[in-house]
Amino acid sequence: MDDNCDKGPLSGLTIIEMVGLGPGPFVGMLLADLGAKVIAVERSHKSAAPQLKIDIHRRGKQSIVIDLKTSEGKLVLSRLIESSDGLFEGFRPGVMEKLGFGSEQCFELNPKLVFGRMTGWGQSGPLAKSAGHDINYLSITGALHALGTRSDVPTPPLNLVGDYGAGMFLALGMVSAMYQAQLTGKGQVVDCAMVDGINVLMTLFHSLNANAMWSQQRDANFLDGGAHFYRCYETADGKYVSLGAIEQPFMKIFCELTGVDSEILAEHMNAELWPDKKKTLENLFKQKTQREWTDLLAGTDACFAPVVPFWEAASHPHNVARGSFQNVEGVVQPIPAPRFSNYTNVSCDKLASSGQHTRDILEKLNFDTEDIQRLLERNIVSES
Repeated sequence: MDDNCDKGPLSGLTIIEMVGLGPGPFVGMLLADLGAKVIAVERSHKSAAPQLKIDIHRRGKQSIVIDLKTSEGKLVLSRLIESSDGLFEGFRPGVMEKLGFGSEQCFELNPKLVFGRMTGWGQSGPLAKSAGHDINYLSITGALHALGTRSDVPTPPLNLVGDYGAGMFLALGMVSAMYQAQLTGKGQVVDCAMVDGINVLMTLFHSLNANAMWSQQRDANFLDGGAHFYRCYETADGKYVSLGAIEQPFMKIFCELTGVDSEILAEHMNAELWPDKKKTLENLFKQKTQREWTDLLAGTDACFAPVVPFWEAASHPHNVARGSFQNVEGVVQPIPAPRFSNYTNVSCDKLASSGQHTRDILEKLNFDTEDIQRLLERNIVSES
């Protein structure tokens, strides 16, 4: 299926997304943003989980709804697999095998296929078949233990680290394996576990620990809010600003601009002095509003930024200048990232509705008009 327009570096690749929960839809969006033709295969038997009426993850994809409990539905998916470069799923281990589309069955249909498997715990291990969510995967990696203040319980960072941060490893794995398949003609399985990805994301902190540069006490380190120079502060109007002056020269600039006594620069990395220095800066920042601090410090090397709600991010001057958000049919959303010099017209595609491309996909798979109509009438496939 090579009718994809040349819209990104993955143009020409066709990838099947077996629609599920978690990072799968996000990974599919990333691949579609990069130019791949991503065909979202939605099962006619819907999940009990609530569905978003507006789901930005659906942008740039094609959607087909198939009843995979029928032999005719299995035939449709088989033809898709035969003509695709990759397939990825995010079900519990064994679900695809029960559907008749485990990796071995798929390789029989298409030896060059890359078969991606996205789970929280991985395909093996004592927890492999257990239910879980982002917060649970963070728990056994040590990441969650490190997040939050000293006096409070560990604080989950939304689902940015496990679902999305670790989920990006699936996108990288799929692209890497498809590149190798182009060279060798042989596909393979990509086993992407969120716990593995989170562990890799924690590499810096394992390094710091190995060098005795990390306290086991939460909120006591230079990157977790323990230091006066790397944390958020409340302003006079009840809003917040962030200071990230890790390096002493940047902290010196902050002092010069704000009038803070330069004595605060002494023994910059002495953690025993941080609590008192934090109190000094807490009192300082409460003297002005967020806007006043922004007018004074934004754009300098003081490593400063106002803390804005995500629903206001699109109106921040820096994001406006870079065109980082677009409004597509009334839905404000971040544009694809990263940016490539050969593809300068970066834009957000429309959101695909469930089954929107069913008929078109079947036509490209060489189903004739009568067959398509019969499949629709018998609810083997459906369209929006």
